[in-house]
Amino acid sequence: MSRADWTRPALFRVDPFPTSGVVQLDGPEGRHAADVRRVQPGEVILLGDGAGTRARAEVTAVAKGRVTAEVLETRTDPPSGRPLVLAQALAKGDRGELAVETATEAGIDAVIPWRAERCVTRWDDGPRGAKQLGRWRSTVTEAAKQARRAWNPEVTEPMTTNQLARRIRSTTCLLLEATAEVSMADVALGDQGEIVLLVGPEGGVTDGETATLVDAGALPVRLGPDVLRTSTAAVVALGALGVRTGRWEV
Repeated sequence: MSRADWTRPALFRVDPFPTSGVVQLDGPEGRHAADVRRVQPGEVILLGDGAGTRARAEVTAVAKGRVTAEVLETRTDPPSGRPLVLAQALAKGDRGELAVETATEAGIDAVIPWRAERCVTRWDDGPRGAKQLGRWRSTVTEAAKQARRAWNPEVTEPMTTNQLARRIRSTTCLLLEATAEVSMADVALGDQGEIVLLVGPEGGVTDGETATLVDAGALPVRLGPDVLRTSTAAVVALGALGVRTGRWEV
């Protein structure tokens, strides 16, 4: 099979995952396949569990909100090289969701919502905060489907700066900062271990937060000569890391 066979067809999430035989898509995935994508009998689609396993399946019947397909073959993909983690500061409006959406499409493996001091948006610990976290998780799931990814990135519970400092110890951690002396192009990444990207809020990371994170092992780096929004910094950094770590050579 060619690469196109596993990247061109539309991908739909299924649970439990079928390894053979006939599968029926209903609920939100069935409605999306039948009523939005308008798949047709004879068309090949992809099915995935979000945990590395996908299948090619041929559509055999379509009804309103429901698709029936027969599994042709399955494959399980290992995680893609060195783990890449994004600690993304909470952002107002839809900028946070845009950040995690594009980072997912660019290959991030996990997302940590960061409660930085200068975040305008505040996620509480009650139902409202859970709803906002759910929106990030839903955004990541949909972006992974759009990118035909075998793996869904994990979105953790939100962390404060002190919690994040404990999390990044023993990792290669890059704090994106437009005024940093070191360029991303010049950073020594090593050849193993987790790489964590820290993207602060629109108002920037405070001096105290920077000191805490640097003490925990973070290295402030700049991406280029211009200042990027919190919603775009991660995807630009991931493009650079995709080349430097060899992840984009697959």
